[in-house]
Amino acid sequence: MKEKVVFCWSGGKDSALALYKLMQAGRYEVVSLLTTCNGHFRRVSMHGVRLELLEQQARAIGLPLETVFVSRRSSNDEYQQKMAGCLLALKSRGVTGCVFGDIFLEDLRRWREENLARIGLRGLFPIWKVDSRELVREFIALGFGSVICCVNDAYLDETALGRNLDAEFIRSLPTDVDPCGENGEFHSFAFAGPIFRQPVKFKVGEKIYRPVEQTHPGSAPHPSPVCPLPGARLTKGFWFCDLLSDGN
Repeated sequence: MKEKVVFCWSGGKDSALALYKLMQAGRYEVVSLLTTCNGHFRRVSMHGVRLELLEQQARAIGLPLETVFVSRRSSNDEYQQKMAGCLLALKSRGVTGCVFGDIFLEDLRRWREENLARIGLRGLFPIWKVDSRELVREFIALGFGSVICCVNDAYLDETALGRNLDAEFIRSLPTDVDPCGENGEFHSFAFAGPIFRQPVKFKVGEKIYRPVEQTHPGSAPHPSPVCPLPGARLTKGFWFCDLLSDGN
């Protein structure tokens, strides 16, 4: 019997490749995709993608989508409380594990595993510690399609928004940018590839800049993917590309 798991789904390339790897393993039954959204804007936390596009992704993949809504200025306590409630309900349906597309952020993995352990679940990380350049090459070679939807202004500017994640884009990245954007340099929206029954149709809308809000460190709903390492560039804000549904 396959182990029942839920997949924490951001909608981006790392999630898509990790889900593909999990499906290829053949040992797990993914009961649903699980996404955290800002309830005020109805957009995916961090990526800024509209919920309706996430719903179209889920339909194209053929899996149910479960959504945890957090408030506009969600606290860590609110996030953990709501996520724990959702995961406990899934556990009552036989789910034993929660899957993530993390690659090498040790603090983030430890934080996830500690939270899961409190409610008796385990974490699975299908692409953990695989070289980022190898991952992005495999992602492209498998025929996945992904568009850049958010960039950190410390590393990239608005000209990167709306570009397809392809070999040309990877070659254009500054040397201090991880090719998978694992440090939060950029985020993407996966719209086609071997896990999709059909491509998700969308069009690129306006580009919007949001400065970083100065909040108490404990107010973040989860550890920031933008790590303030010694010598790191200063993040002043993020550019978002508004992706719009186009006929699905």
